[in-house]
Amino acid sequence: MFGLGKKVQVAPEVKASAVGRVAAWGTSGRNVWSPRDGVSLVRLGFQGNPVGFRCVKLIAEAAAAVPLVVAGDEGRYATHALLDLLDRPNGAQGRSEFLEALFAQLLLSGNGYVEAVGPLGWPDELHVLRSDRMSVVPGADGWPVGYDYAVGGRKHRFRVGDVSPVAHLRFFHPTDDHYGLSPMAAAASAVDVHNAASRWSKALLDNAARPSGAIVHQGEEMSVEQFDRLSAELEANHQGARNAGRPMLLDGGLDWKPMGFSPSDMEFQQTKEAAAREIATAFGVPPMMLGIAGDATYANYAEANRAFFRLTVLPLVGRVCEGLAGWLSQHGAERVRLTADRDRIPALQIERDAEWRRVAEATFLTDAEKRDLLGLPPLSDA
Repeated sequence: MFGLGKKVQVAPEVKASAVGRVAAWGTSGRNVWSPRDGVSLVRLGFQGNPVGFRCVKLIAEAAAAVPLVVAGDEGRYATHALLDLLDRPNGAQGRSEFLEALFAQLLLSGNGYVEAVGPLGWPDELHVLRSDRMSVVPGADGWPVGYDYAVGGRKHRFRVGDVSPVAHLRFFHPTDDHYGLSPMAAAASAVDVHNAASRWSKALLDNAARPSGAIVHQGEEMSVEQFDRLSAELEANHQGARNAGRPMLLDGGLDWKPMGFSPSDMEFQQTKEAAAREIATAFGVPPMMLGIAGDATYANYAEANRAFFRLTVLPLVGRVCEGLAGWLSQHGAERVRLTADRDRIPALQIERDAEWRRVAEATFLTDAEKRDLLGLPPLSDA
């Protein structure tokens, strides 16, 4: 269930002009960026890029594993029907799979949609809907009056009334009133660079890890037929791993001049690592956690992991919990608050222990004040 928010018009493909007769057997090009529509971003940035894939999986799995608690208006922690619903949202998914799909949709498209199934009161099931199939139906005043879900050429409209059957969670977008901006869209240029570097490395391996060379023709200018025949023979007999080391037979005054690696060739790996760091930065994942060399932002992995939870995972969990709780409160008889239980997150245990120690040693605080600072219920309700 990894999809996108809205559909964007894709520019028609523009064919590159044919290159005339060239004396060097090499490559030349221009900047070519991938389409920025949602489906292309997911295909190239998640399905076709290991860094983007790992960033999304790392954040979604970590966020789905964060323990949740429900606090009522009076502030007492207790079990609640909301927690039971999230533990088994529907017959096909458990809590982790459901939340992972929701977090991944947000990271990939900037939008997440959840459908409530059941009576008008408290729902019986929750389902994550694919963002690439959903479109907002704005009313005359600009506010959504419904959501269209398209599957196989058919559309189903969820109408928005006093109680919406669909929760729309989204990231901030500065220029769009209805759809969110995803980290994948912000990292699109870095994804293009990283994918291009990978293709370059693959092409280099296919050509026996040799750089381009030049065929020097000593004599009169080659005809078009001679040039085409030479190009076809080179492609058929001297490219690819199976032709590695194969001797080249040249006639007609032709000579092969191999070229050494240029500085740009040797720096391609550094370019690829720089693009990987930019992708990780867009998602808020410390590069150290992705095994990217050359990153010394954090002293060790444990410190990077704590920063990852504080700055990326917990804000995402807080946003989703607030949105889900507010939406589901419309279906129930009471308003509840869904939050992350930081006391049970192993990565933050060191910080939590230090906080408890500081509060416990504060002699100017009463026991009730200490419990309130630590987020614990009053002694009478413990």
